[in-house]
Amino acid sequence: MSMTTTMQTTTTWDVAQLTAELVSVDSVNPGLVPGAAGEEPIVDLLASRLGQASFTVTVVPARGRGGRPSLIAAPPVTGDGPTIVLNGHLDTVGVDGMTDPFVPRTEDDRLYGRGAADMKGGVAALVVAARRLVSAGSPVRPVLALVADEEDASVGSEAVIAALPELGILPDACLIAEPTDLALARSLRGFVVVRVRFPGRAAHSSQAELGVNAVTHLGRFLHAIDERSADVRARGGDLMATLVAGGSSAFVIPHQAECLVEMRLTPEQESGEAMDEIRALLDAAWGAEVELVGSREGWSLDEEGMAARLATALGERLGTHATFDAPYWMEAPLWQQVCPTLVCGPGGGGLHAVDEWVDLRQLRTFTSALVEVLQNWSVDDRP
Repeated sequence: MSMTTTMQTTTTWDVAQLTAELVSVDSVNPGLVPGAAGEEPIVDLLASRLGQASFTVTVVPARGRGGRPSLIAAPPVTGDGPTIVLNGHLDTVGVDGMTDPFVPRTEDDRLYGRGAADMKGGVAALVVAARRLVSAGSPVRPVLALVADEEDASVGSEAVIAALPELGILPDACLIAEPTDLALARSLRGFVVVRVRFPGRAAHSSQAELGVNAVTHLGRFLHAIDERSADVRARGGDLMATLVAGGSSAFVIPHQAECLVEMRLTPEQESGEAMDEIRALLDAAWGAEVELVGSREGWSLDEEGMAARLATALGERLGTHATFDAPYWMEAPLWQQVCPTLVCGPGGGGLHAVDEWVDLRQLRTFTSALVEVLQNWSVDDRP
């Protein structure tokens, strides 16, 4: 970890302007697009900006993945109020099909560009809100945790979470500003990704009876997945095959085949249940091998405690409620292991698409609401 601290200088802190500045920095995740820029340029920009605002900035390299950086920016401790981590990710998906993805463009109340909604707008809102809170002498200590690699393997948040105790930062709650159209997230689904391999025996296709067709077994398994998927979906999950391969050439009975199976889990389900469900679809005669590729647990907003109270206060200010059940995964389960966590942020459209944009009205509303709620937070509200 490296640490820098500088004195405050005059800087413009307009949330739309900062969003545009962040969009102009290429931070495509190299785990998704080999050779992509990664997070270092945007970490450098934000480290300089926050250092000028009297934050102590710690750059946290991830273990592996080339040491890709995240940052923690902490203001001085001025009282005994709660510490709130404000979390967002700095990486984006790729830019295939986009024209000038890093040239921010504003039309009416939409700011276009890669990462505008997912989630450089949310990051800008957190940065501006934290700076305003510190300038106003807020009873809450806002600690920024701006991380790498959320779009892939979450090595940034894992490294930052491990670094917090070393820095003496013990958060009372965490707010993740992922795009939710200002609604509070009520839950998000977990997932399991499994590789299933089918062995066969090669033979000339003119004598098919001498071989064992691995692709045939794969096809029967895919049919079983398709038949089972409706029941899984009715229970709030999802089940599908997302990648298949098999065989070696024409005129040869396939001696091997494999597929990737993805199962989305309700917040109540554990990854072991998904593995059992997938194995139950396999015929023992196929001799298939099942390998867990990756998994993440789901998450639900606490019904009581710090995150629930913050969610209520923020929702009242925004005129929204905890109604958003995210069908996809976010990093809330990682942060929930550290402290009570909530998810709320400005939305837009075109996430992961060629026409991504953030709603500037939501962006400004969210920033102001977050400042107001945390500025008025009572010291007595610490758990």
